Amino acid sequence: MRLDGVLFFPVTPFDAAGDLAEAVLARHVADGVAAGAGGVFTACGTGEFNALDLGEYGRAITAAVSATRGRVPVLGGAGGTLPAARAVAREAAARGADGLLLMPPYLVNAPAAGLVRYVRDVAAATELPVIIYQRGNARFTPEAVAELAQMPNIIGFKDGLGDLDLLQRIILRVREAGHRDFTFFNGLPTAEFTMPAYRGLGVTLYSSAVFAFAPEIAIAFHKALTAGDEALVRCLLTGFYLPLVELRDLVPGYAVSLVKAGVRLRGLEVGGVRAPLVDPSVEHVERLERIVATGLELAGA
Repeated sequence: MRLDGVLFFPVTPFDAAGDLAEAVLARHVADGVAAGAGGVFTACGTGEFNALDLGEYGRAITAAVSATRGRVPVLGGAGGTLPAARAVAREAAARGADGLLLMPPYLVNAPAAGLVRYVRDVAAATELPVIIYQRGNARFTPEAVAELAQMPNIIGFKDGLGDLDLLQRIILRVREAGHRDFTFFNGLPTAEFTMPAYRGLGVTLYSSAVFAFAPEIAIAFHKALTAGDEALVRCLLTGFYLPLVELRDLVPGYAVSLVKAGVRLRGLEVGGVRAPLVDPSVEHVERLERIVATGLELAGA
């Protein structure tokens, strides 16, 4: 499995009754692939993994796999309690996913040895490639990641902490151990905002929540970043990403619910978010609409 380009994290649509809307998800994914996504991460953080039961999760993976038709890899989220994470891993494999993004275990803080055991136990439940997600209560040591990289189906590491000193140590230790093909990527919310810093560590992949509702902006930013067009990168960071991040930070959970609101603004009815998240206020949606309009203008869309 090879990941490249902009990594797409679709939202999970719900209908008026609050049920999973598979046909809408399939369209959302198909539109994203057509727009140039390099990989589809279904039912992960942006896709409200925490709010789905196992049946809904499986149906969401099936919809995404069907919509991509093998054009790009489809990865599913996993995490939570160990039994639940194992069950999700097996369900993702049964539904045709190409890999897993393994999110933090449920609530508890654990030493590095405990996190290693958790990741190993989940990875052993499936032959799917697994990417570790460092975030929240899942904070890994360089030695722990180097140890996990020895497992054949653990292929990458997504950083959602933003501790660049720690990430550099992890990268160096993994490379020192000979794992040259091990993949690293930026998994911070609104990851484009910090990509100039991550590229300084040699991390070129990132998850793009913006791609879910404004692929034109996300693609323009990615092209400018990879081409070394610093003027356009700075323009988009200042005129679009900065006000978006400032709006995102106003309310806990807006990193997800603003994305869903953005998808609705662009014409796809994906419903609202499930509790405990809250949908943005009317005022904040109007502000988001203005931010998107400015971003599209700056991107030449």
